[in-house]
Amino acid sequence: MKYKAVIFDLDGTLVNSIYDIADAMNMVLTKRNYETFDYETYKTFVGHGVRSLVVKAIPEADELLIEECLHDMMTIYSRNCTHKTVAYEGTLELLHTLNSNGIKLSVLSNKEDSLTKKVASSLLPSYVSPTIGLKEEHLKKPNPKVLLEICRSLGVNPSESIYLGDTSVDIKVAKNAKMLAVGVSWGFRAKEELIEAGADYILETPTDLIKILE
Repeated sequence: MKYKAVIFDLDGTLVNSIYDIADAMNMVLTKRNYETFDYETYKTFVGHGVRSLVVKAIPEADELLIEECLHDMMTIYSRNCTHKTVAYEGTLELLHTLNSNGIKLSVLSNKEDSLTKKVASSLLPSYVSPTIGLKEEHLKKPNPKVLLEICRSLGVNPSESIYLGDTSVDIKVAKNAKMLAVGVSWGFRAKEELIEAGADYILETPTDLIKILE
């Protein structure tokens, strides 16, 4: 096969985590008597890490309040990050097919690293490795540094690799890493956002990825 590795975004791509994320953030907001938001609104908030989520939920917050809410959000979400989160239909079957064909699989998420690993270890097969989340704010997608490091760890060139995600940030990080940029239509953002960002392909179903690999 032309491509030897597929690296996935996590939230909105392999797993639907919006309910656990939203519920946790709404608990933080309710504690401080702030307005809460519905699940559809949270789909527009996520994708840039937990700090960014807090800032979007409380745009008037000063740095001290952001840090307090970030701490609370991390604590609450860590306890509940797999309560309602599930793999999207067809994604586990896709992973099995790719693994059976010798394709190397990994995850790179803007979700904080320990949370990424917790969700991935609960819902994804162990052969999806490494699973890496955000460790330092300046390294979050679309910065391609960690994505390129994953390619090196897998022993593949970026040109032999696909990055797959559901937001413009995912398309941009793939482009920045000189990888094939593939979007998914079932995630947290509209297909138009992926097209505008320059996606090479957009999948309607997980199995559509097989056609790209063949």
